[in-house]
Amino acid sequence: MTFDTSITGSTASEIEHLITWLASFGGSGEGGVTRFLYSKPWLEAQHALKEKMTDWGMEAYFDDSGNLFGRIAGTKNMSGAILTGSHIDTVTNGGRFDGAYGILASLIAVKQLRDAYGAPKTSIEVVSMCEEEGSRFPLTFWGSGNLTGLFDCGKAPAVYDRDGVSIEGAMKRCGFGKGRYRKPFRHDAKCFIELHIEQGGILEASGRQIGIVTDIVGQRRYTIILKGESNHAGTTPMNMRKDAVAMMSLCISCLMKKAKAADPFLTATVGQLEAKPNVPNVIPGEAVFSLDLRHHNETVLDQFSEDLFADFAKLSEESGVQISVQQTTDVKPVKMDPELTRLSKQSAENINVSYREMISGAGHDAQIFGRHCPTSLLFVPSRNGVSHSPEEWTKPEDLISGIKVLSNLLYTLAYE
Repeated sequence: MTFDTSITGSTASEIEHLITWLASFGGSGEGGVTRFLYSKPWLEAQHALKEKMTDWGMEAYFDDSGNLFGRIAGTKNMSGAILTGSHIDTVTNGGRFDGAYGILASLIAVKQLRDAYGAPKTSIEVVSMCEEEGSRFPLTFWGSGNLTGLFDCGKAPAVYDRDGVSIEGAMKRCGFGKGRYRKPFRHDAKCFIELHIEQGGILEASGRQIGIVTDIVGQRRYTIILKGESNHAGTTPMNMRKDAVAMMSLCISCLMKKAKAADPFLTATVGQLEAKPNVPNVIPGEAVFSLDLRHHNETVLDQFSEDLFADFAKLSEESGVQISVQQTTDVKPVKMDPELTRLSKQSAENINVSYREMISGAGHDAQIFGRHCPTSLLFVPSRNGVSHSPEEWTKPEDLISGIKVLSNLLYTLAYE
């Protein structure tokens, strides 16, 4: 039995209809979607997907954290399952494609394979993971983290949303976390395949239809706190000041200069700034800024951060403004499975879909699975690189290309 390219006959209207349908759960009225973990729109969307899975002939079930699965049982290799899918949650007023496309594309691909070839040799499960974004609670990857052992929904961390609701309380209000469903941890995952929009402009600019990710960057986040002296803006000479904001500007200028001269794949971002007392006629005595560093090689991150903070220390000594650095996040880089990368390229070549290898600068559930089982991450282009926005959009023909490559890859893994 060989793969018949004619079975990947999804139409643009089919995938567009499904994306519009899923976006109706939490639709913002501005073309975007707000679907937070354990919210009413989230719960409605998960149950609607469960019904869709059942209607399409899958065994649909939840785990106790709220991850949803649609299973097509295998006929021979009974000891494990191929997982494919993405996350159901969104950022505030986010796009319709982020996460959702990966779930819906997986559903279409698995349905087409089952309709054309019957049951696979190895079980395939489409997963709609309960959370990835960290939009409601101050943690990310709750869904994939429960599946891979990073988290345990039976011992939920003490984190709260802006209304003071704990993640445990919100989970239980939705009926999860009570032992009613099977435990989330998956010791039987043979591999995980995630299809996602790129959320950047590199793939679109290249003119290629598919991005095959080789590495997902590590992420380090820091809070930089500068303490000087507050004083009168009109009576304190410039050479006698310990201005925390002036020092912050020197640090940021140093940072950006070093980052531009460093490895071309390294990114450095200052996204949050705060000054105290934050009034026009007082020299700020304290300033705080965030720093986000990313690269796919941990050695590069180590060296860059070490050199940078040594420069910060010199600036502090020269100015008299104290600097402290607090690390808040340390996510390790993850390499995608080389054999799955090879098979992904082969799948694209089999159906004449153009592709390029890529490094993902954004975190994805594949980053969590990549430490747990063989994992592959595939991208389709994002128009103008826009994501996390109602303007998020991907051409229908690119959406179809993604489904075709995914179908071919799943056929290779589950049917051959």
